[in-house]
Amino acid sequence: MESLSVISRWLKKQHVVTFCVSNESGIWCANAFFYFDEQRVAFYLLSDPASRHGEMIGQSRPVAGTVNGQTKSVALIRGLQYSGTIRLVDEADSGPLREPYYRRFPIARVHKAPIWEILVDELKFTDNTLGFGKKLFWFRDPEAAQQAGLDQ
Repeated sequence: MESLSVISRWLKKQHVVTFCVSNESGIWCANAFFYFDEQRVAFYLLSDPASRHGEMIGQSRPVAGTVNGQTKSVALIRGLQYSGTIRLVDEADSGPLREPYYRRFPIARVHKAPIWEILVDELKFTDNTLGFGKKLFWFRDPEAAQQAGLDQ
């Protein structure tokens, strides 16, 4: 779990997640402010279900995306790629998930959009500050890590 700890510390300093979804009508990406829950290994964000990506997701959909820093130096590049499932959280279950989000982004209290959960299955973190091209991995399913030829 050391990789997850390193990744989580870095994610706490980031603010925007990119997520991409597809359905029979096509593929679409969106950006959102996020809160990352290290215990569930999940991103939480607010978004309008009537948006293009919201309509494509419906209640649940496979998702992939990125979180990246903004640096001009190749030696300082850090970025995350992930895959998992995005779902619209039932309003009745959203209360405890909103509080950490609101602590991070107080202005969001005025935004009445529902909360979405991206439950992550795989993380790939590139961190050139640890050496050029250094990659850290995390998999929810240990068998997936073995199939990829990686240890967690």
